[in-house]
Amino acid sequence: MRKGIIVDVTAANRARLRAVVTNLNSPQKHVWRAKIVLLTADGLGTNAIMRGAGRAKSVVWRWQERFMREGVDGLLRDKTRPPGRKPLDPAVIEQVVARTAEDPPGETTHWTAGLMAKAVGISVSSVQRIWQAHGLQPHRVRRFKLSKDPEFVPKLREIVGLYVNPPAHAIVLSVDEKSQIQALDRTQPGLPMKKGRAGTLTHDYKRHGTTTLFAALDVLEGKVIGRCMQRHRHQEFIRFLNTIEAEIPVGKIIHVVLDNYATHKHPKVRAWLARHPRFVFHFTPK
Repeated sequence: MRKGIIVDVTAANRARLRAVVTNLNSPQKHVWRAKIVLLTADGLGTNAIMRGAGRAKSVVWRWQERFMREGVDGLLRDKTRPPGRKPLDPAVIEQVVARTAEDPPGETTHWTAGLMAKAVGISVSSVQRIWQAHGLQPHRVRRFKLSKDPEFVPKLREIVGLYVNPPAHAIVLSVDEKSQIQALDRTQPGLPMKKGRAGTLTHDYKRHGTTTLFAALDVLEGKVIGRCMQRHRHQEFIRFLNTIEAEIPVGKIIHVVLDNYATHKHPKVRAWLARHPRFVFHFTPK
């Protein structure tokens, strides 16, 4: 044993240390510390204690000295250490928060952690911690639009009510159009996939003009009624309504949710609705 090390373990302390070692719920750091003291009390040398506890010589010596000074409680308590980095000055934190709410210098669109760190004179990680603690995300922008439609609330309730609780013996369709879709084709036919080779396509293509997709989403079933047409006028919209009329079983009321595009409110479209009373239009707020 190392000179100057005198480990006097009383019967009570020995029982307490053995309880730590045998308890399966004890933290492992407490287990090997207790083993060091018990092996030392049994008169074993440093090399034997190292093998029994599975720790280095310096670790064995450190915890022997700790037990001599503080007893068993010293083995079960870790010493507090100073923080690895000095806390930031509250004034610096306030400066980062205040400048984040302001526009960045020059033509930069938003603050970045590196730009803020350079401007304030702290590290990038410090800026990130301040932003996280204050819930700041200068790189994100959420868009909003306030409707000026005086009937906004009634229309909102009406449409949301259709989606959430559709009426019985009825079908709810969300209708819209996608215009100016390019009809592209490859210059040569593609080759099919085979073992050891993926399917292939030529990198170049040829144009076949544009088309307009009319689509109606069955909200409840998740099915889409779609049709492509060359133009985007009330004539094409009426033809699409006829397509819906043909595909929906007779006897069901058809609630159509659509936007305020002028084609949807054309006089001839209104005349068509008068001849087909089972269609009910619900316009979204302007």
